[in-house]
This record gives sequence, structure tokens and C-alpha cells, in this order.
Amino acid sequence: MTLHVPAGYRFAEEKFFLFCRQGVVTFPAGLRPSYRMELYTDTYYIQRTQAGDTACFACLLDKYSRPVYSLILKIVGNREDAEELAQDTFLKAYKHLGSFKGNCGFSTWLYRIAYNTAISFARKEKREFVSVEEGALDNVSEEETLTLFGQGSDEERLQRLEKALKLLPSDERALLLLFYWKEKTIEELAIITGLTESNAKVKLHRIRKKLGILLKNAEDGK
Repeated sequence: MTLHVPAGYRFAEEKFFLFCRQGVVTFPAGLRPSYRMELYTDTYYIQRTQAGDTACFACLLDKYSRPVYSLILKIVGNREDAEELAQDTFLKAYKHLGSFKGNCGFSTWLYRIAYNTAISFARKEKREFVSVEEGALDNVSEEETLTLFGQGSDEERLQRLEKALKLLPSDERALLLLFYWKEKTIEELAIITGLTESNAKVKLHRIRKKLGILLKNAEDGK
């Protein structure tokens, strides 16, 4: 695919898509999508962008900028880093749009780029996380896990979950967020993470148990 970047913008010198401090997208002059353009499907925008109508990619950016930014933020935990990584995600998506073959949804393809970008960054940070022994996971039943998730009011439960999620390694946290928050299927999780479907299912099951243990430890004051 030949990239047709508007005059005055070059990948080597200019940041094509910019994020403000709140993670809201701003567009270079002439690229703000019109209301009518927003009525079309992702496939339409992709095909038009590949044909050289760069403004159509701005519609995809407008649609997915907040979901991508919010996912990355929950993985890396820092707004400024999330803004940079979200921008990097869309630059990669735009540059490699020709490799999108439609074998999965565009959002799944885009989340794979976002996932890899955020996880690579998080691993370089080398942050410390709470470890849970494998044997402890085998001693936690699914019923116990569900009970722990359901304790307290909605607000209390969300606060406890947020704290516990931060104790998980970035790849484990991302898997839970993609499945429960972004409502991706096991098949889509496999595409995004590069795991097999069976491995994604097993890993998700064990991470859920691990999160249950972390919730219980927090409740017990450990």
C-alpha cells in the first residue's frame, strides 16, 4: 500500500496523530471526519484509506482512540506513557494497514498492535508484582473466586478489583481486561496475544483464580 500523507506531514519528521493530555485525539488540518463519514463501516474506511483517501483513517482514529488509549492506560498505569503508546499504536496501524486481510475484526487487529506495544513497554519497565504459588491456585475453587468478586457494593467491589489488578503482571492484567472489559472471545484473545485458544482459556482461568487470591489477601490484610 502506498501511503498518501497530507502535505506538510511526514512520518520521519512529524507526529501524524497527536493526543492531548486527556487522551483526546486532535487531527491535522483537513482530517476531522464529517458526520456523514461516520455512518460507514470499518471496512469502508479501510478500503478508502488503502485507496489513498487518508481522511478516512481519521474516522477509524476517532472511533477507536479512546478505547485503545484506555486499554493501554490500564496496562501501563501512566497517562503520559499511555498517550505516547496509543499514538505509536495508530502510527503502526496506519503504516501497516495494507497487511490487514479481514481475517478478524479491525478492532481485534488494532488491539493486537496495542497489546504488543503496551506489553513490550511494560516489560522494559521491569516492575515488581506480587507472586502467587502455583499450588495455591489449585486450592481455590471457581465458586470461591466468584464469591470474592461479588462481595461488597458495586463501588467497593470496583475499588478492590482495581487495586488487585495493579498487582498482576501486565500481560495477565491485559488478558483479563480484554476478555471481561473489552468482551473479546477466546478466539479473539488468541489472535491478540499470540496464544493458542486452549492456552488462552487455561491462562485466563488461572489468572482469575490468582486475582481471587489477591482479593482475599487484601481482605485479610496480608
